[in-house]
Amino acid sequence: MRGIGRGAEVWGLMFAPLPFAAGREVKIVWRMTGEGPLRVTAALPDGTAARPTWGPEAHGGSTWHRPGQEWGTGFVFPKPGCWEITLTRDRGSGTVWLPVR
Repeated sequence: MRGIGRGAEVWGLMFAPLPFAAGREVKIVWRMTGEGPLRVTAALPDGTAARPTWGPEAHGGSTWHRPGQEWGTGFVFPKPGCWEITLTRDRGSGTVWLPVR
């Protein structure tokens, strides 16, 4: 899935079918151009937040070829909705919207 980047290119590789199931951990691998460490947050429009259960963890190598460096994350989305995932680096940011049922 390609995200909307601001000064960066953002890609997400989902390790579960969409829409995700609320309350279950999912692994998402990110590739993002830019500079600096990756920070990832997730929120619903009502302000409900989900923090990574693990990661972002930098990946040294992969067979998934998209621009930028690669990190893995785990998330548990606590309730259904359309989640805004915000990815930021010191230079560059991006957004991906993910459905959760």
